[in-house]
Amino acid sequence: MFDVLVYLYETYWRPDACPDHAQLTRKLTAVGFEDDEIQEALNWLEGLSAAGEAFHGQQSVSAMRVYSPGETDHLGETSVGFISFLESAGVLPGPMREMVIDRAMAIPGSPMDLEDLKIIVLMVFWSLGEEPDALILDELFVAPEDRLIH
Repeated sequence: MFDVLVYLYETYWRPDACPDHAQLTRKLTAVGFEDDEIQEALNWLEGLSAAGEAFHGQQSVSAMRVYSPGETDHLGETSVGFISFLESAGVLPGPMREMVIDRAMAIPGSPMDLEDLKIIVLMVFWSLGEEPDALILDELFVAPEDRLIH
């Protein structure tokens, strides 16, 4: 599923640039993705759209987010720490954070793999038509061991 999401991010500027589901399914099949992987990704994207509507218009408040035990278990310490890092850096306001958590909770298996969470963060930005700044893109895509230290 995550391969399909990354392909959509790289291929379509914004979600509204994607063709309708039937045509998109045909295109993804032609590229070589499996039907179950495509359907899982498209269902996940529908949930992302619903989450965007649910959290749209909420004010970003300076409040501490307390994770439920189920969220902590599912996300794992590393993912919770990464979400907190993005919040403290000022790039993940409350409503977007809630979208990330909502979509991460929709993924089976725990704890959440950090690389998968980074794709979820990227897809939340994408779904809102926002481009993360260069430093955040670096954090999302470049492995720590590959970073140049100045």
